[in-house]
Amino acid sequence: MIKNIGAKFIGRSVCQWGEEADIPKNLQQERELAQKIHASDPDIILQACIFEIVTLQVNKLAIPKWAFTALGVPIKKRNFNYADMLYPDGKFKNQWGEGSVPDVSRLETKLYFYYLAVCYINIGIEGIHFGQVELMNKNDPNLDNYNQVLTLTRNYAAKHARRHIILCDSHVPGGGFVRNGKLLMDFHAFPLRIMETPGQPEEAMLKVGHTDALYGRSKGGITPSGWSCEHLPYLVEFDNYGVSKYPGKEKAGDIPFWVWGYDEISWFAHQSKQYRAQWLTYAYNWVKKTDLNGHLEMPGGRQTTSPLDHKKWYYANKPGTAVPDGQGDEDTIREIWAPGGNGAK
Repeated sequence: MIKNIGAKFIGRSVCQWGEEADIPKNLQQERELAQKIHASDPDIILQACIFEIVTLQVNKLAIPKWAFTALGVPIKKRNFNYADMLYPDGKFKNQWGEGSVPDVSRLETKLYFYYLAVCYINIGIEGIHFGQVELMNKNDPNLDNYNQVLTLTRNYAAKHARRHIILCDSHVPGGGFVRNGKLLMDFHAFPLRIMETPGQPEEAMLKVGHTDALYGRSKGGITPSGWSCEHLPYLVEFDNYGVSKYPGKEKAGDIPFWVWGYDEISWFAHQSKQYRAQWLTYAYNWVKKTDLNGHLEMPGGRQTTSPLDHKKWYYANKPGTAVPDGQGDEDTIREIWAPGGNGAK
């Protein structure tokens, strides 16, 4: 599918959410997959994620000596400490069930984030999505700690990454992190924030100003690579965050982000193939016309929560032996991206 659609940037190709004890084993598999991808096309950028979650399993990971050295603290033979990553006042503890939001101002969190970043760079990753950074910086008002983590990561990448660079992004409901006129991220990212079309069951649209949508709000400044902009380019994605108590219903309540009772990717996944093709073309063109700094991140594969049809994953792939549950949207994506194709309208 990647070859067919011509993708050059694969978002969330490594998507570790909790389960930290599996990281060493996963890294070996991810290295092999990255090598396979780069053998087919060395230009492709693979992105990993350092999310807004940490669980007790992190206590099973040993801290390497080089992490202590990079942070300028004495080397100790020990494992990471879950409790020392959390907000001291208990904020966001067990926010994700058994997972909590780490506090980036704490040394233990910075050690862990740097450890992950280096491990990902070493297996061929050239992009890192830092998740919901505004949940993790409540004790970092001047962004000094995030700046430290990102600077250390970029310095390591300059020497050791495949092409001596790492592209960093994060979700930015506030428009972006700017410190002393300098942007901390190379580009921004955010959910599409899809809006139900009132009175038209299952249909949906995009609208500037719907909830906290990023359209027209991406902050500018001097980028990490040295160029300046009024608005930093950004990606918008089909987000996943679950399902309401009223799947398929308008104004399902609880939170303002439900799309007919679903998260964005679950809503999209259970539409007809024809409507998915139509909607992808519409979204691509709408974003392009509405904000030149915005770009639609196509859905390749993502977890869904869809109790009515019991689907747990969306695959854009053509259905076949390798991906029997593929929903066949890859040709639509290729046509949208093709010169003079559907996305050129």
